[in-house]
Amino acid sequence: MRIVLLGAPGSGKGTQAEKLVEHYRLTHISTGDLLRAEVAAGTTLGQEAKAIMDAGKLVSDEIVLGMIDAKLENDVGPEGFILDGFPRTLDQARGLDGLLEKLGEPLDAVIYLEVDEEEIVERLLARKREDDTEETIRKRIEVYRDQTEPLVRHYENEGLLKRVQGMGGIDDIFMRILEALQDARS
Repeated sequence: MRIVLLGAPGSGKGTQAEKLVEHYRLTHISTGDLLRAEVAAGTTLGQEAKAIMDAGKLVSDEIVLGMIDAKLENDVGPEGFILDGFPRTLDQARGLDGLLEKLGEPLDAVIYLEVDEEEIVERLLARKREDDTEETIRKRIEVYRDQTEPLVRHYENEGLLKRVQGMGGIDDIFMRILEALQDARS
């Protein structure tokens, strides 16, 4: 099972990714975790990424795809993987498509957690993080929506997108995801 999990900040991606990892015994791939691991290990990629992040810039798609490529080639079990929070842009999606084509392992499904904007704002404000003001949260949602809409169309066109209602209880949402994935497998 090879899955991409899409959803706005606060949509529950992390929580659902953990449940999917446990249920299917998937390898969880988070670009944030990969970046931190590469930096901590002092690899060439990690050193490049650290220099870029220290300068306050975003790490390039090339570096992120390089890390994902290495992870996919070396650290994914036979059960497959779940990509959490990647791709974020259409260019990243195309890069990922190329990596997976090279490995002969196309995606099975892209789960898109749909959550009402007001619900997201409430969830993120409840987390009590210093940088999570209502204004910054709404800006993050707007940026996410601008970047993600082309991704949604891209994966819809490929027949991979599964829209899942991300509102309600954690277990209810998880059951909806499992139903969507059942459709993807048959």
